[in-house]
Amino acid sequence: MRAVDTNVLVRLITRDDARQAAAAESFVAPGGWVGHLVLAETTWVLSAVYGLAPTAIVTAVEMLLNHQHVTIQDADVVTAALEHYRRHPRVDFSDCLVLEIARKAGHLPVGTFDRQLAKLVGAQKI
Repeated sequence: MRAVDTNVLVRLITRDDARQAAAAESFVAPGGWVGHLVLAETTWVLSAVYGLAPTAIVTAVEMLLNHQHVTIQDADVVTAALEHYRRHPRVDFSDCLVLEIARKAGHLPVGTFDRQLAKLVGAQKI
């Protein structure tokens, strides 16, 4: 299985360049692996560059989780982070992911200055 970079995921999701979208689909057809960092970068690009709302980002991440040829690193962690993000869209998806990665590793609480993140179970405002 080959690893996928952020710009490949963005093309799979946005389809804003038909040639690159087709190339991205072709690249992942034999199996594409997406790491946490790439997924976090992708959600940032979708929000900051494409202006997608949290509900659209949830849909995009779900599409990747269910993609026939894409494997997401620790899909269970991403699914849990996605549930936080769905319920608390004012918290960045990447922060939700950090929390769930820490939870899986057994390293809670996550210390933060972010008031929104601190509202989630497992995070602590410092």
